[in-house]
Amino acid sequence: MYISGGVTPVLRGARMELHAIDVSHAAALYEIWTHPAVGRWLEAPPLASPADAEQLIGLLLQMSREEESLRWSIVLPDGRIIGSCGYNQWQLAGAYRGEIGCELSPDCWGQGYMREALELILDFGFRTMGLNRIEALCHPGNTRAAGLFSALGFLQEGLLRQYRHTGTGFQDAVLFALLRSDRPISRLGI
Repeated sequence: MYISGGVTPVLRGARMELHAIDVSHAAALYEIWTHPAVGRWLEAPPLASPADAEQLIGLLLQMSREEESLRWSIVLPDGRIIGSCGYNQWQLAGAYRGEIGCELSPDCWGQGYMREALELILDFGFRTMGLNRIEALCHPGNTRAAGLFSALGFLQEGLLRQYRHTGTGFQDAVLFALLRSDRPISRLGI
Protein backbone atom coordinates (compact mmCIF):
# COMPACT_ATOMS: atom_id res chain seq x y z
CA MET A 1 0.00 0.00 0.00
CA TYR A 2 1.36 3.42 -0.99
CA ILE A 3 2.65 5.65 1.80
CA SER A 4 4.03 9.05 0.83
CA GLY A 5 5.66 9.75 4.18
CA GLY A 6 5.01 13.42 3.47
CA VAL A 7 7.31 13.28 0.43
CA THR A 8 6.00 14.45 -2.92
CA PRO A 9 8.40 13.22 -5.62
CA VAL A 10 9.52 15.26 -8.63
CA LEU A 11 7.75 14.08 -11.79
CA ARG A 12 9.41 14.91 -15.11
CA GLY A 13 7.63 15.48 -18.40
CA ALA A 14 8.78 16.54 -21.85
CA ARG A 15 8.24 20.28 -21.24
CA MET A 16 7.94 20.60 -17.47
CA GLU A 17 8.64 19.19 -14.07
CA LEU A 18 6.20 18.79 -11.23
CA HIS A 19 7.76 19.81 -7.92
CA ALA A 20 6.26 19.47 -4.46
CA ILE A 21 4.30 22.61 -3.71
CA ASP A 22 6.30 24.86 -1.40
CA VAL A 23 5.75 28.15 0.43
CA SER A 24 8.42 29.67 -1.83
CA HIS A 25 5.88 29.19 -4.67
CA ALA A 26 3.22 31.26 -2.88
CA ALA A 27 3.61 34.52 -4.85
CA ALA A 28 3.38 32.79 -8.24
CA LEU A 29 0.48 30.57 -7.19
CA TYR A 30 -1.34 33.49 -5.58
CA GLU A 31 -1.33 35.26 -8.97
CA ILE A 32 -2.79 32.16 -10.63
CA TRP A 33 -5.30 31.26 -7.92
CA THR A 34 -6.66 34.81 -7.76
CA HIS A 35 -6.83 35.42 -11.51
CA PRO A 36 -10.52 36.07 -12.33
CA ALA A 37 -10.56 33.36 -15.02
CA VAL A 38 -9.16 30.77 -12.57
CA GLY A 39 -10.42 31.81 -9.15
CA ARG A 40 -14.07 31.57 -10.13
CA TRP A 41 -13.74 27.79 -10.42
CA LEU A 42 -11.80 27.17 -7.22
CA GLU A 43 -13.64 25.74 -4.26
CA ALA A 44 -11.28 27.36 -1.75
CA PRO A 45 -11.90 30.53 0.26
CA PRO A 46 -10.78 33.66 -1.60
CA LEU A 47 -7.17 34.66 -1.01
CA ALA A 48 -6.51 38.28 -0.05
CA SER A 49 -2.71 38.24 -0.23
CA PRO A 50 0.33 36.07 -0.95
CA ALA A 51 0.42 35.44 2.82
CA ASP A 52 -2.98 33.71 2.47
CA ALA A 53 -1.47 31.57 -0.31
CA GLU A 54 1.40 30.67 2.05
CA GLN A 55 -1.14 29.56 4.66
CA LEU A 56 -3.01 27.47 2.10
CA ILE A 57 0.24 25.86 0.97
CA GLY A 58 1.09 25.15 4.61
CA LEU A 59 -2.25 23.38 4.98
CA LEU A 60 -1.62 21.35 1.81
CA LEU A 61 1.82 20.35 3.09
CA GLN A 62 0.33 19.28 6.42
CA MET A 63 -2.26 17.19 4.56
CA SER A 64 0.57 15.57 2.63
CA ARG A 65 2.36 14.66 5.85
CA GLU A 66 -0.90 13.13 7.08
CA GLU A 67 -1.26 11.00 3.90
CA GLU A 68 -4.34 12.93 2.80
CA SER A 69 -3.19 14.75 -0.34
CA LEU A 70 -0.30 15.32 -2.75
CA ARG A 71 0.16 18.65 -4.52
CA TRP A 72 2.67 19.68 -7.15
CA SER A 73 3.61 23.02 -8.69
CA ILE A 74 3.97 22.92 -12.46
CA VAL A 75 7.43 24.31 -13.28
CA LEU A 76 8.79 25.15 -16.75
CA PRO A 77 12.50 24.68 -17.58
CA ASP A 78 13.12 28.40 -16.97
CA GLY A 79 11.82 27.97 -13.40
CA ARG A 80 8.50 29.73 -13.98
CA ILE A 81 5.58 28.26 -12.03
CA ILE A 82 2.51 28.12 -14.25
CA GLY A 83 0.04 26.21 -12.08
CA SER A 84 -0.54 23.37 -9.69
CA CYS A 85 -2.14 19.95 -9.71
CA GLY A 86 -2.41 16.91 -7.54
CA TYR A 87 -4.44 14.51 -5.49
CA ASN A 88 -6.92 16.38 -3.32
CA GLN A 89 -7.46 13.12 -1.49
CA TRP A 90 -6.98 9.42 -1.88
CA GLN A 91 -8.18 6.26 -0.21
CA LEU A 92 -6.48 2.93 -0.72
CA ALA A 93 -8.00 0.53 1.81
CA GLY A 94 -11.36 -0.63 0.50
CA ALA A 95 -11.44 1.78 -2.45
CA TYR A 96 -8.11 2.36 -4.28
CA ARG A 97 -9.54 5.71 -5.36
CA GLY A 98 -8.17 9.24 -5.64
CA GLU A 99 -9.50 12.66 -6.62
CA ILE A 100 -7.44 15.12 -8.66
CA GLY A 101 -7.59 18.88 -9.02
CA CYS A 102 -5.66 21.43 -11.09
CA GLU A 103 -5.20 25.10 -11.93
CA LEU A 104 -3.21 26.71 -14.75
CA SER A 105 -2.22 30.29 -15.52
CA PRO A 106 -4.53 31.57 -18.29
CA ASP A 107 -1.56 32.72 -20.38
CA CYS A 108 -0.66 29.03 -20.71
CA TRP A 109 -4.13 27.76 -21.67
CA GLY A 110 -4.49 25.88 -24.93
CA GLN A 111 -0.83 24.82 -25.11
CA GLY A 112 -1.13 21.29 -23.67
CA TYR A 113 0.63 22.03 -20.38
CA MET A 114 -2.13 20.84 -18.08
CA ARG A 115 -2.72 17.75 -20.17
CA GLU A 116 0.98 16.87 -19.82
CA ALA A 117 0.90 17.56 -16.07
CA LEU A 118 -2.20 15.43 -15.55
CA GLU A 119 -0.71 12.59 -17.62
CA LEU A 120 2.20 12.60 -15.17
CA ILE A 121 0.02 12.45 -12.07
CA LEU A 122 -2.33 9.87 -13.60
CA ASP A 123 0.60 7.57 -14.36
CA PHE A 124 1.90 8.16 -10.83
CA GLY A 125 -1.52 7.39 -9.38
CA PHE A 126 -2.04 4.17 -11.29
CA ARG A 127 1.55 2.86 -11.26
CA THR A 128 3.04 4.07 -7.98
CA MET A 129 0.08 4.70 -5.70
CA GLY A 130 -1.81 1.63 -6.92
CA LEU A 131 -5.07 3.44 -7.57
CA ASN A 132 -7.80 1.74 -9.54
CA ARG A 133 -10.07 4.77 -9.97
CA ILE A 134 -9.22 8.45 -10.32
CA GLU A 135 -11.98 11.02 -10.07
CA ALA A 136 -12.19 14.67 -11.03
CA LEU A 137 -14.92 17.11 -10.06
CA CYS A 138 -15.70 20.36 -11.81
CA HIS A 139 -18.33 23.06 -11.82
CA PRO A 140 -20.98 22.38 -14.51
CA GLY A 141 -20.04 25.65 -16.25
CA ASN A 142 -16.33 24.86 -16.44
CA THR A 143 -16.31 23.54 -20.00
CA ARG A 144 -12.51 23.81 -20.32
CA ALA A 145 -11.96 21.41 -17.42
CA ALA A 146 -14.70 19.08 -18.65
CA GLY A 147 -13.10 18.99 -22.10
CA LEU A 148 -9.66 18.27 -20.66
CA PHE A 149 -10.91 15.41 -18.49
CA SER A 150 -12.79 13.93 -21.45
CA ALA A 151 -9.71 14.22 -23.68
CA LEU A 152 -7.72 12.31 -21.04
CA GLY A 153 -10.23 9.44 -21.19
CA PHE A 154 -12.34 10.28 -18.15
CA LEU A 155 -16.02 9.45 -18.44
CA GLN A 156 -18.67 11.78 -17.09
CA GLU A 157 -20.58 9.76 -14.52
CA GLY A 158 -23.09 12.26 -13.27
CA LEU A 159 -24.08 15.46 -11.60
CA LEU A 160 -23.63 15.74 -7.84
CA ARG A 161 -26.42 18.12 -6.85
CA GLN A 162 -25.52 20.80 -4.29
CA TYR A 163 -22.29 18.91 -3.62
CA ARG A 164 -20.24 21.83 -2.31
CA HIS A 165 -20.98 24.82 -0.14
CA THR A 166 -19.12 27.99 -1.07
CA GLY A 167 -19.40 31.67 -0.23
CA THR A 168 -22.13 31.93 -2.86
CA GLY A 169 -24.14 28.98 -1.56
CA PHE A 170 -24.49 25.35 -2.55
CA GLN A 171 -23.04 24.34 -5.92
CA ASP A 172 -23.42 21.31 -8.12
CA ALA A 173 -20.37 19.38 -9.34
CA VAL A 174 -19.89 17.17 -12.37
CA LEU A 175 -18.19 13.87 -11.56
CA PHE A 176 -15.67 12.41 -14.02
CA ALA A 177 -13.81 9.13 -13.47
CA LEU A 178 -11.02 7.17 -15.11
CA LEU A 179 -10.37 3.52 -14.27
CA ARG A 180 -7.03 1.78 -14.52
CA SER A 181 -8.63 -0.58 -17.06
CA ASP A 182 -9.69 2.44 -19.20
CA ARG A 183 -6.10 3.52 -19.74
CA PRO A 184 -3.13 2.09 -21.59
CA ILE A 185 -0.21 1.13 -19.34
CA SER A 186 1.38 4.50 -20.09
CA ARG A 187 0.67 7.28 -22.53
CA LEU A 188 4.07 8.81 -21.77
CA GLY A 189 6.14 5.86 -22.89
CA ILE A 190 7.43 5.29 -19.38
